[in-house]
This record gives sequence, structure tokens and C-alpha cells, in this order.
Amino acid sequence: MVRNPYFLIHLCVLLWGFTAILGKLITLSAIPLVFWRVLIVSVCLFAWWPVWRQLAGMTRRDLGIAVINGMVITVHWLFFYGAIKAANASVAATCLALAPVFLSIIEPLWRKQSFVPRDLLSAVIALPGVALVVGGISAGMLTGLFYGVMAAILAAVFSLISKGLAMRVPALCLTTVQMTTGTVMLGVLIPFWSFFGDGFSLPLQADLFWLVILAIACTLVPFTLTNVALQKISAFSVQLAVNLEPVYTILLAAVILGEGAELGWTFYAGVALILGAVLWHARLHRQTPVPVPA
Repeated sequence: MVRNPYFLIHLCVLLWGFTAILGKLITLSAIPLVFWRVLIVSVCLFAWWPVWRQLAGMTRRDLGIAVINGMVITVHWLFFYGAIKAANASVAATCLALAPVFLSIIEPLWRKQSFVPRDLLSAVIALPGVALVVGGISAGMLTGLFYGVMAAILAAVFSLISKGLAMRVPALCLTTVQMTTGTVMLGVLIPFWSFFGDGFSLPLQADLFWLVILAIACTLVPFTLTNVALQKISAFSVQLAVNLEPVYTILLAAVILGEGAELGWTFYAGVALILGAVLWHARLHRQTPVPVPA
């Protein structure tokens, strides 16, 4: 089974699905959670000597773009885990599924091109799903929903910036720059964490265990296995699998966290509409994806 690329990619998506679950289990608030995650990943990557040689081969322009993208993915994670803390894992994962829809709107503006009607249609189809999701959650989760939408928008921007960069820079080298950027950015801002209600704190022993699992099993391992799978199956097949991440997350959240009782049937109807729009959009665009780390 481990030699089957389709098994590998769905294993990756399952591991990514656990990121939202771990975000709920870890007691740290969003800012320290993201800081310790990117720090652990950065240390692990820098301990692998081939990364140093790859970093030396980067051009200044690519390094600058990678740093900017590292800032984008860091803020994306802040909103993503903020959504988990303010609402729950299911809401955060559902919002993240909107990233391809936002990308179809942002990319023409970014590249100063005309909108593609079928792209706009996928966004229109997703809107009733968003409305149903809003109707299926309690008023206390609306802040989390807003954070989740912001995370999805930033995920779309991350994918847009990464499209050309990922073709020129080795994957682990690029990830090293992005994770290190996040570590430095949040580290420099430690004195200001308290303004957001998140003072600096060391993780508890239980949190440290889950953080290591998050960094290794849900970040480095699936990232590596995705690259292996891409050598044997099409990028389109990978993208379809990645788009199913919210399904894995919602099922895991229902079983592990008991979130099914918190959400109404309209929430799940909205999830079905959103995923339908995303999968339909993916079938129309069989182009190389840039999976966004959850």
C-alpha cells in the first residue's frame, strides 16, 4: 500500500486533516501555537544538511519572494488557528475549502486579466453554501467564521505567489525559508503579543507533544509524501484529494471532538455545496496546484 501513490496522497490529506484537530487539542492560543509550530519545523529542516546547499543556490529575487510568502502563510495560520479557537475545527476547515474559489477571483485581478465566466460561476455556486454554513452555527462562532474566511483568502494569495516560485525553488528549500520567516517574524513581535491577548508562554508538556506531532507528522511527512506521489500521479489527482481535506477534518472532529452535536444540518448542507463548487471548479482547471499547508 505504501507504494501506491493514491494511498500516499490520501494519507497526506488525512494527516493534514488532523492539523485542525490538533489545533483544538493544543491549549495554546493562536499566536504562540503558530510560533512553536514554525519554530519546530524550521529546526528540523535546518538539521537536514542538503537544505543548506539548496539555500545557497537561491537567487536574491526568489529569496525575497519566498520571505514575503512566508509572511503570508504565517498570517494565514494565525487566522486559521484563530478560527479553530473562536469556533471549532469543522468551521475552520470548511472556510479553508473556499480558497480555490477566492483564487479564481483574485488571480485575474492580480494578473490584470479578464474574469473567466465559469470561475465566477463556481464562486456563485459556493455562496449559498456559505449562507447555509452561517445558518448552521451559533452566533458565538461567527467571529471564528470571519477568521476562517480571512485564512482562506490568504491561502489563495499564498497559492498565487507560489505558482511560479515552486517551479524554480526546491520544495524543502522553499518550505525552510517560509517557516524560518514565520519564526523570525513572530519572534520579533513577541513584545507585542500581549496586545492581542496572547502573551509569550512556553508550551505545557502535553502541548509540546501535540506540537511535535503537528510539526512532524502533519507538516514535514505529508509534504514529503506529496512530492513522492506527484512523481507517479497527475497534479490534478493530487488537487482533487487535497480538496477533500475538509471532509476528513469534519469526520475526525465529529468522532474525536464530538463537534457533530454543535452544528446543525444546514451547516453540513452548506459544506456539501461548497465542496461541490470546489470539485467542479477543479475539474474545469486541470492545472498544477500548490497545496496550502493547513
